[in-house]
Amino acid sequence: MIKIAVCDDEQTLVSENRKIVEQYMREHKEAAVIEEYSSGEFLAADIQEGTYFDLILLDIEMPRKSGMEITPQIKKYLPNVLIIFVTSHLKYAIDSFALSIFRYIPKQELKPRLDQALHDAFHYINLEKNDFYTIQTHTRLEKILLKDILYIEKSGKNARIVTFYNQTKVRKSLSQVYEEIDREEFIYIDRGCIVNIIHIMQIKNGEAVLKNGESKAVSRSHVQPVKELIAAFWGKEL
Repeated sequence: MIKIAVCDDEQTLVSENRKIVEQYMREHKEAAVIEEYSSGEFLAADIQEGTYFDLILLDIEMPRKSGMEITPQIKKYLPNVLIIFVTSHLKYAIDSFALSIFRYIPKQELKPRLDQALHDAFHYINLEKNDFYTIQTHTRLEKILLKDILYIEKSGKNARIVTFYNQTKVRKSLSQVYEEIDREEFIYIDRGCIVNIIHIMQIKNGEAVLKNGESKAVSRSHVQPVKELIAAFWGKEL
């Protein structure tokens, strides 16, 4: 079940945001559990104690700590969470991108912009939510969520699978793992490295910058094809 948090210090806005989300879910036959918060600090504290969310609607202008101050605390525990900033002030838009924010919604255009953002968010979350890559041997069974995989790279005779949370090796070639996953969001950026498109923030100076802050080198021959694959993927998916 998808879990959503709505956080704003004004209860009327919490209720309005929740109403829009619930209406969207009814119209598009989506299902989710919604939790309300009046403080970003309460939200961050719950997440720190283990509460999980797939999507957070977060007001920027809140007393004590703003949404922008709370976001790094949230991302520390939920690096994959999608955050939609809701604010009255356009001046925050540029800074919000540095925090890997999924969408930025001006309160003046709340309903139409939030509807579209919810469409994109639900599609994104559902994209790989229950798909796994399974490693099975005589002594080991491990299932890795595809959406958690950042990249897979050659490591001697093994393929090393790196996620947000840990890394593991499988005694297979990189090409074999690639064929077994068989998903278009996993692309070669180099002969020895496959990256999950959904975690690429940008291609810069010949490197793929990932959501966890790591950068992986893109071979010169792959730069343009990688850019085209990313554009094609997101153009189709969202």
